[in-house]
Amino acid sequence: MEYVQERIATLHDLTGPTPEAPVDRAAVVVPMTERELAGLAPERTLAALEEVDPARVVVPLRAPAERVGAFRDWLAGFDLPLTLLWCNAPQVEELLADHGLDAPAGKGRDVWLGLGLAAREEFVALHDADVKSYDASHVPRLLAPLSGSGFAFSKGYYARVENGRLYGRLLRLFYEPLVAALRDRHDAPVLEYLDAFRYALAGEMGFTAELARELRLQPSWGLEVGVLGETFELAGFEGSVQVDLGVHEHDHRAVGGATGLAGMSEHVANALFGVLAERGIEPEFDGLPERYRASAERFVRGYAADAAFNGLEYDPEDERSQVDTYAEAIVPAEGDLRLPAWSGTSLEPADVVRASDRALDTL
Repeated sequence: MEYVQERIATLHDLTGPTPEAPVDRAAVVVPMTERELAGLAPERTLAALEEVDPARVVVPLRAPAERVGAFRDWLAGFDLPLTLLWCNAPQVEELLADHGLDAPAGKGRDVWLGLGLAAREEFVALHDADVKSYDASHVPRLLAPLSGSGFAFSKGYYARVENGRLYGRLLRLFYEPLVAALRDRHDAPVLEYLDAFRYALAGEMGFTAELARELRLQPSWGLEVGVLGETFELAGFEGSVQVDLGVHEHDHRAVGGATGLAGMSEHVANALFGVLAERGIEPEFDGLPERYRASAERFVRGYAADAAFNGLEYDPEDERSQVDTYAEAIVPAEGDLRLPAWSGTSLEPADVVRASDRALDTL
């Protein structure tokens, strides 16, 4: 345990706090896919939110039609002011196409749809549904610094330790060493900002509604990095804070495959290099994969020592193999896929809700 302040204001878990927070003026967005149906982690999350009692809970759902009815029935069992948005419903897809919003379906698009409705409240908290260790204090911790402290954006951080091992592999072995390699060659404030967060890929975040309406979101797994690119401009160092959420136990993904960590690394890299390109930063891609590998080796040595110090299992060769896999994602950004800010689109959140409700009524 420590209480060191970083370049980003850092709020620590020193006493197990559940601080006073404006939960009664806040919406909580919990994106889900079909794999969350009646799972232990989302059950725990929603049960904890009953204790939190926010003004609104929004569940953006991406699932096939044959699973949505069961989802709706399951969610109705929780004592929450909950709105289910069926994000890939035909009626919602048609509405988005009518407004020229044809971004690929993915977590980021689901969150964007949910934020439109959630930003009707004064504050918004966002978090994943696969946290097995979810606690009712998490939402108040994310929201507390947004009320009266001058912060517009809060970002959760935590340790990923489970089954006697270190997890958080995409952060530890890809994002952190890649940003470190980029900072070695580019003295840019945005890279300092991206490097300042203890868990940049955390899905747990809080926003003022004003900020939430200004965010242009990546449609898929580049969501978290893309958000940091946006908040660098909209909130900056002074308006951002990071909050200790303890130790998290998440569901785990395989490395290989389009839905595994390798596929996710491509989206993370695309978002990261898009953030840099927008600010005129052009990495030398010919040598960047090797510089990344050299940077990652330093991180592997450090995590190996940390694991040994704490009596945890650690396979450095497996970690190096993952580094080689992630290095293949280091290519220039393929273009700007961001969805527009809600403040700058003709689409109304109420129209999304109505389209989703019409689709739900047909089930």
